Amino acid sequence: MANSQPIQNVFPQLRITDWSRAHRFYVEGLGFQVDWIHRFAPDMPVFAQVSREGRALFLTEHAGDCQVGGAAYIVLDNLDAFYQEVCQRGVTQPEPPEETPWGRREMTLKDPDGNTLRFAAPLETQ
Repeated sequence: MANSQPIQNVFPQLRITDWSRAHRFYVEGLGFQVDWIHRFAPDMPVFAQVSREGRALFLTEHAGDCQVGGAAYIVLDNLDAFYQEVCQRGVTQPEPPEETPWGRREMTLKDPDGNTLRFAAPLETQ
């Protein structure tokens, strides 16, 4: 039997309270794209998927889905390039990526609702 890696399909779901504000942060600030948006009716809360480099997040305005203050760990191919990009896009909060004792470079951001986004890359790719 061949030894193969399992495919991981995990979609972190983060609670947002204002789709317009979240869109500005994730799309305009962090360079994610909107893959799709769902509403049960035009005046209902948004449930959306955003992605970047094949890494997707669910963002939900539905109060019953989860609480604000969640977290996601997102591994990118080039963290330093991502850092430069978000700074150029006007995201003012990021601190430069730092090396960790566990062999990664990481940086942490908070979205407008207080969700924590930790972006990482292996040291050897930087």
